[in-house]
Amino acid sequence: MNDLGSLVQQTADRLAGQQVGAVVAGLARGTVEIRGAGRTGPGAAGGPPGPDTLFEIGSVTKVFTSLALARLTLAGTVTLDDPLAEVLADALPAGAAVPAKGPEPLALRHLATHTSGLPRLPAGMLLSSLLSPNKPDPYAHCTAESLLTGLGRTRLRAAPGRSFRYSNLGAGLLGLALAHRAGVGYGELVRREVCEPLGLKDTVLEPDADQAARLAPGHTTGGRPVPAWHLADLAGAGGLRSTAADLAVLLQAQLADDADATPLGPAIALTREVRHRVNPVAWMHLGWLGHRLHARQGGHLQIWHNGGTGGYRSFIAFDPERQVGVIVLANTRRSVDAPAVRLLRTLQTTRATFPGQ
Repeated sequence: MNDLGSLVQQTADRLAGQQVGAVVAGLARGTVEIRGAGRTGPGAAGGPPGPDTLFEIGSVTKVFTSLALARLTLAGTVTLDDPLAEVLADALPAGAAVPAKGPEPLALRHLATHTSGLPRLPAGMLLSSLLSPNKPDPYAHCTAESLLTGLGRTRLRAAPGRSFRYSNLGAGLLGLALAHRAGVGYGELVRREVCEPLGLKDTVLEPDADQAARLAPGHTTGGRPVPAWHLADLAGAGGLRSTAADLAVLLQAQLADDADATPLGPAIALTREVRHRVNPVAWMHLGWLGHRLHARQGGHLQIWHNGGTGGYRSFIAFDPERQVGVIVLANTRRSVDAPAVRLLRTLQTTRATFPGQ
């Protein structure tokens, strides 16, 4: 029987054979099922993860950063075309400057669509990441001062708006710039603009005591515990912790037919209106990647993002046309993309049965 709960549980059980623990959520036409498998710790340590277990979500954070951009844009606090140099004008250290190339200034929309031309990592981090790929907490030193000073030593790889080049540096600078313009820290910005309107209680930059007790420790592929990551002022690129329950609410808002049905409806619509072509079948929205499968594969729409930190992997995706979505969170440094995509395609192509329908 293809009921949603069974499909989600099957995916979680398969992941438990590869991960220390995993939580999977499936959404289909208004129904949500969340299942966990494995444990929060290796061997007999820790209990089974569930809907309210916190995980580091890595680059899925970028979805929240871009939603905050859309919200501030609609409020008139910023515009998508505001140059980064203007937003950070009174924050740049003496002698530092935002790099430029070509006729168009580096703007906020470029940071949210990875078309800024900025390198993937902040100045000086590429060599360090190559020499010490397993370095604990590698972004902890990325303070605003170090990031903005480093811009003076940064060269754009392409003119802003010209081409897609994925950049953690760019997304982190977007979070820093938005928080600066709003006059709050990044964690407070996300709480105010995204979490509070949606009622998300466990999507945070720094967990409180209760949330820390529910945080699944991260692990290497060999099952060894690894320290948590703290991205300092690059947090907009990947610093949030969240739960499957919170992310399911986020996806429900993304799947809403009526923009007025959710407090973030207008902001979500704006994120989708922006669209930069990556290749003939894929594009970049504000914060989300999108593509349409070939007609022989069903021609379905998939809007998604994944993430990873030192001991975690995440994947979140949805299809607004078929009204389905998936979330996978795991506390092991091993990709969850393939099982998540298989579940998404199953929900897109099968006539699953759901409670109450």
